[in-house]
Amino acid sequence: EVQLVESGGGLVQAGGSLRLSCAASGLTLDDYAVCWFRQAPGKEREGVSCISTSDGSTYYTDSVKGRFTITSDNAENTVYLQMNSLKPEDTAVYYCAVGVWFAPLLPDYGMDYWGKGTLVTASS
Repeated sequence: EVQLVESGGGLVQAGGSLRLSCAASGLTLDDYAVCWFRQAPGKEREGVSCISTSDGSTYYTDSVKGRFTITSDNAENTVYLQMNSLKPEDTAVYYCAVGVWFAPLLPDYGMDYWGKGTLVTASS
């Protein structure tokens, strides 16, 4: 059974930082792509960042470029999202997801497995 467990969310003041973790079991992440999504109250889920753990290629949505960094630790079977200079509009539940590859033009980027999410709140 594939399981993805997110952690690292919390409450932080605007301008602060958080690091989210996505720990996987039941599959080996270096065979897959991993993406972070977020969903704010009353809004649709949006893709934030992705990484292809096999070749290290990455993707960021425009609103987080220069502030967020996605990395993978294949030995730990974990993907991280370092979030700096957080803004109130970054407040959302953040989900990690895994797929064979990431395709931002597809619904949900073509992801196959999803975690349950972790809440990030950036207060003004």
